[in-house]
Amino acid sequence: MARDRRPAKAPKAPKVRQAELTRTVEEFEAAFWPDEQPVDNAVVMTMGALHAGHAALIRAARRQVGPEGRVAVTVFVNPLQFGAGEDLDRYPRTLDADVALAAEVGADVVFAPTVEEVYPNGEPVVRLSAGPMGAGFEGASRPGHFDGMLTVVAKLLHITDPDFALFGEKDAQQLALIRRMVADLDFDVEVVGVPTVREEDGLALSSRNRFLSEDERKQALALSRALFAGRDAGAKGAAAVREAAAAVLDAEDGVALDYLALIDPDTFTEAPDGFQGEAVLAVAAKVGTTRLIDNVGIIVR
Repeated sequence: MARDRRPAKAPKAPKVRQAELTRTVEEFEAAFWPDEQPVDNAVVMTMGALHAGHAALIRAARRQVGPEGRVAVTVFVNPLQFGAGEDLDRYPRTLDADVALAAEVGADVVFAPTVEEVYPNGEPVVRLSAGPMGAGFEGASRPGHFDGMLTVVAKLLHITDPDFALFGEKDAQQLALIRRMVADLDFDVEVVGVPTVREEDGLALSSRNRFLSEDERKQALALSRALFAGRDAGAKGAAAVREAAAAVLDAEDGVALDYLALIDPDTFTEAPDGFQGEAVLAVAAKVGTTRLIDNVGIIVR
């Protein structure tokens, strides 16, 4: 039998995406819906300075809609979310790197509007209110933050019109409020939570981690250690969870605690000592001048 001397077929190269950068609503609409073919689409909303945590969100969005679906990433530092003395001007802006990372992990379009494009008439007079669910914890520490967050999320949902919107579980109160807004105001979108991404030593990824010095980063590990200690104490009851987590934080001099709370995820209020079931153990603290938040899901017996 004659040998087949034809060269073997090379394996197909994976599809290389080039995420298109759009700066206006008109540009976004033309790029995100280039034809009338109906496909699933998803949005990942960010304030930029993308890192591996954001990459996990974008990859999850790609899995959600499949290879033929469409994934949009928004990059917008929303001034309504920043209060007096907060780090709006200091917030990192790395758009070129953000577009490259978004494309690498599965985005089709990046929507990076200016403040004037999102709020053409200046800061909106009419805004959404987070209500009592947004009054505690982050809402108490950052008055008005969640009203500003919900207002811009609602606007971006209208603009991007996704089937799915993906948000990180690291911002637990934000995720709970967005889910409640979508349910209460009948947004036609499925909100998908994506687990927190951590460094090997347990530190939750955050754009603000870059502000930590080497010593401060070591001190910041107390937050995740406290949460894990509390989670391990879940079988002993709510009081034991709080005590175990607090003991870790009390032993770290470099952490200025804002709050440590065991939270009922349905109402986002403090769980009583007799609470049983699924809960969120959340912490917020300053390490140096940098404010960090973190949380873990926990089963309380």
